[in-house]
Amino acid sequence: MMKNKKAKITLVGAGPGDKDLITVKGLRAIQSADVILYDALVNEELLDEAPTNAVKVFVGKRAGVPCIKQDKINLMLVQHALEFGHVVRLKGGDPFIFGRGHEEMVYAESFDIPVDIVPGISSVTSVPLIQQVPLTRRNVSESFWVLTGSTKNHQLSEDIKAAAKTTATLVILMGIRKLPIIRDILISEGKADLPIMLVQSGSTENEKVALGTVDTILTKAEEEQIGTPGIIVIGEVVGLHPNFIKEKVATLCLS
Repeated sequence: MMKNKKAKITLVGAGPGDKDLITVKGLRAIQSADVILYDALVNEELLDEAPTNAVKVFVGKRAGVPCIKQDKINLMLVQHALEFGHVVRLKGGDPFIFGRGHEEMVYAESFDIPVDIVPGISSVTSVPLIQQVPLTRRNVSESFWVLTGSTKNHQLSEDIKAAAKTTATLVILMGIRKLPIIRDILISEGKADLPIMLVQSGSTENEKVALGTVDTILTKAEEEQIGTPGIIVIGEVVGLHPNFIKEKVATLCLS
């Protein structure tokens, strides 16, 4: 055991996927790490920034992929901090937005291990922005809801039904697999013509985008072969996407 090193944990948000979208503070934490426990959605190029002797442990957490259970990850955080010193818990996006970062913080602090939090750039805001879609826009959208498509019991969140009744922009994480159900809910609310965007692996070289309306999105998703990980953005603001605007212009020119 390396007793000369004080146990410490830093929860770092790695951003949406593009390695350059990590914060300066997050990068500095990686560069000072003795151990890095990283998730499946983290860009592994970030690991190259760690000291050469740093221990790197994959604890992949992604829908549909076998992963270490959260209780085990909590325990590993504490064990590695006590043995090696500074542990960086590297999580995709922001660790406190559907990332279970708060659970990890509370567990570590119960062992009197200090925990620093480094917020990450969330896919919630960054992925639509990269597509030139604002989540809010004067005279278009006054607010946005951030929702999960799947609860801990793998059921569709009831909040989506409530959100579908509003005029707000909806951003749904972990909902690609439940797209047919989400579509039916929106159609039942009379929103078949509402613009919708799907983005898989946003901000990375593997990014895929599907644009359509609620009524057509299943066909568009199949055409673009959209899978996970991905986000769903629903609302009039999606109609501001450059490709939507080009389509409108082309239609006007032909009329």
